[in-house]
Amino acid sequence: MSQNILIVDDDIELCQLLEQYLSNEGITVSLIHDGLEAVEHLQQIHSQNKPYDAIVLDFMLPGMQGLDILQRLRGFSATPVLMLTARGDDIDRIVGLEAGADDYLPKPCNPRELLARLRAVLRRTEQSTPSQSTSSQSIHGITLDSGNRNASINNKTLELTSAEFNTLQALMTHAGKIVTKEELTEIALNRKHTRYDRSIDVHISSVRKKIASHLGDTELIKTVRGSGYLLVNQIDV
Repeated sequence: MSQNILIVDDDIELCQLLEQYLSNEGITVSLIHDGLEAVEHLQQIHSQNKPYDAIVLDFMLPGMQGLDILQRLRGFSATPVLMLTARGDDIDRIVGLEAGADDYLPKPCNPRELLARLRAVLRRTEQSTPSQSTSSQSIHGITLDSGNRNASINNKTLELTSAEFNTLQALMTHAGKIVTKEELTEIALNRKHTRYDRSIDVHISSVRKKIASHLGDTELIKTVRGSGYLLVNQIDV
């Protein structure tokens, strides 16, 4: 079954290149070059229950910035988003991840690398298919249901992106043990960790904030400097 991708970018030449490359790989591609048009389109397809499998979203757009589009999108959809950011602009990447992007790629991007990142994002979403295990795991009032990909704290919904869900699930599975950034990157993002890559750090920060909104300042996820992260087995009192 063909996967359906939306690319939102005002670089028409790049869009045409990516459309041709991805189409040759069996992916159906739609293109939008304006931010406001993208928001209206995404709201329309959401109302029709015809979501895309993933969205490639440029940070800089006419009409409405990519970050604003992402924030609007996250108000009604969990569709995975891969953001395209200016090369070397770490601030854009971090802000995008904090706003709910699943991953990022600097521009100008290589179509082959974009395809690899898209496939990684899509593999994560495939974990939510009915054929997957419906087992759940709980600790400190946090419950993750791996079948429907739902998360809750003390029976209250915990809204997580796909990458955040995988990150928290990995930490809960190995509660009391250190999970390295390399391991978390492969589990949560389905790709190798690279030097200066702060994606996992940002996802961890976001998970911490969302947990804190329910549990206050209780420190459940500890940073083990030079090693990785650890979800505590017992809460200090």
